[in-house]
Amino acid sequence: MSDDHDDSPIAARVRELEAVLEEKGLIDATELDRALEAFAHKATPANGFRVVARAWVDDGFRARLIENANEALPEVGLSMGGGLQVQRLWVVENTEEVHNVVVCTLCSCYPIALLGPSPTWYKSPAYRSKVVSEPREVLQQFGLELPETTKIQVWDANAESRYMVLPKRPANTDHLTEEELAKRVTRNGLIGTAAV
Repeated sequence: MSDDHDDSPIAARVRELEAVLEEKGLIDATELDRALEAFAHKATPANGFRVVARAWVDDGFRARLIENANEALPEVGLSMGGGLQVQRLWVVENTEEVHNVVVCTLCSCYPIALLGPSPTWYKSPAYRSKVVSEPREVLQQFGLELPETTKIQVWDANAESRYMVLPKRPANTDHLTEEELAKRVTRNGLIGTAAV
């Protein structure tokens, strides 16, 4: 998976624990691989698109999502579990005043369950370092021009916490259904490198 942390101390401890559990017969490597494969198969950006569309049409859901995303996700049949470690998901909302963008400066922590596999650029050292120091310039490289009055908030994901951006609902979409709205959302919008 794209958020494996092969070079991190946590990953090394997980590999050691897996080896001990396998040696003692407490887990079956084949079953673990099947569980991971099933999780990866269900992990798609369409999940995040659905979450955003629901938040756009249901103010109560939006409020619950921002307050505690892990508790709100089951309302749309999703979770951050995947049978492995449960990470805390924080949903940060774009407004006229603030635009949010997500990065993991240490590695490539990313909510795979909601956004699918992370894009290559998200894992690149260039993105991870520059978006923190020059976020406006990085967003411009993605084609996103924001007014100078818009504050850019950078959120740094880690092993315990993941972030997803709730983009602003596009203008003139009041007539669209939830399903039609979901088609307007992009993975980059959920990371914050696109408006939607």
